[in-house]
Amino acid sequence: MNRKQKAKAIEALDRFRIELPSWGFANTGTRFGKFMQDAAASTLEEKLHDAGLVNALTGACPTVAVHVLWDFDDPTDPASAKTTRRLARKHGVKIGSINPNVFQDQAYKLGSFCSPDASARQSAMDHTLDSVALGAAVGSKSISMWLADGTNYPGQDNIRRRFNDLKDAMKQLHLKMGRSWRGAKLLIEYKPFEPAFYHTDIPDWGASLLLCQHAGPQAKVLVDTGHHLPGCNIEQIVALLLNEGRLGGFHFNDRKYADDDLTLGSIDPYAVFRIFNEIAQFEFEAKKAPGSTPVDYMVDQSHNLKPKLEAMVQTVCEAQKLFVKAQIVDREALARAQAKGDITGAEVLLKSAFDTDVSPALEAWRKGQKLEKDPLAALRKSGVIKQLGRERKKARAERGEEGGSSYA
Repeated sequence: MNRKQKAKAIEALDRFRIELPSWGFANTGTRFGKFMQDAAASTLEEKLHDAGLVNALTGACPTVAVHVLWDFDDPTDPASAKTTRRLARKHGVKIGSINPNVFQDQAYKLGSFCSPDASARQSAMDHTLDSVALGAAVGSKSISMWLADGTNYPGQDNIRRRFNDLKDAMKQLHLKMGRSWRGAKLLIEYKPFEPAFYHTDIPDWGASLLLCQHAGPQAKVLVDTGHHLPGCNIEQIVALLLNEGRLGGFHFNDRKYADDDLTLGSIDPYAVFRIFNEIAQFEFEAKKAPGSTPVDYMVDQSHNLKPKLEAMVQTVCEAQKLFVKAQIVDREALARAQAKGDITGAEVLLKSAFDTDVSPALEAWRKGQKLEKDPLAALRKSGVIKQLGRERKKARAERGEEGGSSYA
């Protein structure tokens, strides 16, 4: 890479931030079971410690997404918010997106905001408003809504009634956020299937966009890079949402088929590059500084097999690398090729950037930030995971616990 490309990449990296998920450091699994790790975090403080360690290694992860029912002792108690905020500060991070839980209680058997049971719908709203209050108290800037709502059989419920109730709920939530948590974003995620077998109430970006448009200007679409059917053109979705001003953020992961939890770029790094390319192209055309688009980049991964700290550092480093590759595309030359209909030339420009070794820019940026040249190698060499494993295994035994905090 040349000097100009390197300088541009370093400038963009200064703005590139990735949020870590608290639950990604705990023992988690699937509906079929989970494999425990000695070093997994069992408490909120351990989760925040691990997030702080990843941030210290990578210099790119100053915030941590929290899950309300898993990370707060009492979501209705202001003291719980103060405790969480203080613990985060202790470990060198801040609280990021707030994630309500409207899927694990028995009341949500038939759905939350979409349930035919009015009391379940009200319970979901009450819990989410408690989450809004928590978000304001801890200094967060967004609430992230993922619903498990859907049906298992044709005719089980009225699809249009369910979606209309959901629209009204998101509008009410947006309105109340505007009064008590000004400036915060309402991020609405989508997922084509699971856990419902027949239909999911927010199955795709179109449904999410409709909800956002109905709710208000601070409602944005959250794109999980794993939650798409095979062959879906995610970068096209990103381009269109950017065009409409409704791209709120990402949950970073990878997938072979249609779900998630694999480390970013482990299956198709070129796909991630193409997503970053669309954002960089948008910034170029809008004459914005590289990396300045207000998009929330977040990790959403839970690892049964890879060591959790390693997986997080690996994903962050891969995201930085692919982000930089998208920044060094020759935008002027690409525009000329597109205007001439030079298909081969345009593709070569993208492939050339993707094939470029951007390690000089990453190393220079890390040196400027007083970071390790290779954060993942430094972590693996440090022995910290084995040390944490010994300490946490002993602490769990003293508390009479077999494993850590978890969900399945």
